Amino acid sequence: MKSIKERDEAVTSEARTPVPRSRATSLKAERNDMGTETVDRGHQSVGAGAKRARVRRGAVETPLVQSVERALSLLEAVAGSADPVPLARLTEILGIDPSSVFRLANTLKRRGFLANPNGRKHYVLGPAIWRLSREYDWSGMLISVCRDAVKALATRTGETAHLAVRDGREVFFIDHHASGDQGIIVPGQTGKRMPLHCTAHGKSLLADFGLAELKALYGSTPLQRYTPRTCVSLPDLAKACTSVRGHGFSMDDREYLEDVSCVAAPIRDRGGLVIGSIGVSAPVTRMVEVRRSVLAQHVCDTARHINALLEASPADNTLSYDASFLLTTPNES
Repeated sequence: MKSIKERDEAVTSEARTPVPRSRATSLKAERNDMGTETVDRGHQSVGAGAKRARVRRGAVETPLVQSVERALSLLEAVAGSADPVPLARLTEILGIDPSSVFRLANTLKRRGFLANPNGRKHYVLGPAIWRLSREYDWSGMLISVCRDAVKALATRTGETAHLAVRDGREVFFIDHHASGDQGIIVPGQTGKRMPLHCTAHGKSLLADFGLAELKALYGSTPLQRYTPRTCVSLPDLAKACTSVRGHGFSMDDREYLEDVSCVAAPIRDRGGLVIGSIGVSAPVTRMVEVRRSVLAQHVCDTARHINALLEASPADNTLSYDASFLLTTPNES
């Protein structure tokens, strides 16, 4: 039996022995042929395996960054409390050691996302939250999410569909789409303002207001009358808001304009807060009782689909909108 040293010397000697050119060429060709044969035999299985690998990679959910998830959970816990939240309570919620919770809270505090109003380890949301909220274009986000829905609603009903948000005591229209299927349509109002108290969009935006909240909003300011049908009483407006909560939609039957009627529904975020409204406007000659009910159903369906999109989990929230449920027979009455 050869020793390890003898085997190494034999290998070294063999490696130093020149290989004839013809033999080297033959070996190279042989290796190429073998490689080609291997690739040919395995091409199908390798391709299938790569495809399976791609599927597996796509199916695997991207792991969360634990520290970020904990920091966000901490912010949500503080935001959901009416009183300053003590460190001990945050420790219970996160389920980790107090020192780790304190480091997270202290980091958020130094960045302005948390604050200690009484100097103790009790936390409230800091000014950075307010600043980000003020700087972000929420209406632009809502337009992006709802644009296809607004178009689909207009196509489905044959009327002018509007998207709106509340700005103080006024409705601010941020998007619209007008159907071309009618000879006479209500002009789009994008960029314009209307009062809350006598428009369908306004009542939907005030859906969660009770009499006390309405008094706080309007104070001693009287509600202006625009037509004989205008609601000018806060108690009556509070009843209208209660009706919106119960039925899911609001109506404006010539309360603001004598020749226009509207139906609208509130749009709510993941927490149930009203953040906008969507609706249709039509000449009073087409807004007969039976058709008003049909339009109200379409408006409510659209609002529910938008709400579902806004309520989607972060993993599913791609801002896509399937409006096919509306695109059946246009102008159904």
